Amino acid sequence: MTLKHIRLELARDPEFPNGSHDRGYEFIAPLGDDGHLDAEEWQGARERCRVKRFWPHEKDAIGHLIRRRGGSWAFDYDPTQSGDDEPGYKLDKHRIVPGEYVSFREHDGVLRTFFVKSVVDLD
Repeated sequence: MTLKHIRLELARDPEFPNGSHDRGYEFIAPLGDDGHLDAEEWQGARERCRVKRFWPHEKDAIGHLIRRRGGSWAFDYDPTQSGDDEPGYKLDKHRIVPGEYVSFREHDGVLRTFFVKSVVDLD
């Protein structure tokens, strides 16, 4: 199993010109040696692929990494509805390795970019 603990922090944007260390995500996901999400391994580890969204002055949002129809990935906080999902932008094509950037359309509809701060073995 290639499960990793991944930390994303908000990258620079107009509201946060220096980025933000206290805004982001921590999640568990299976990554291949190339840093890409591994859909086959995810199938067997779905329940372990949890996410925590952290943001100052907001309660941490806890959910799961899901794979949607068509192969895209998202964070899902309530499986009974899709309105709270936060889809990753071309996450199936991006490498999740320290120093890279990934983007998510958050629950407020804004597409935000995050810096991959760390990727460490879970097991």
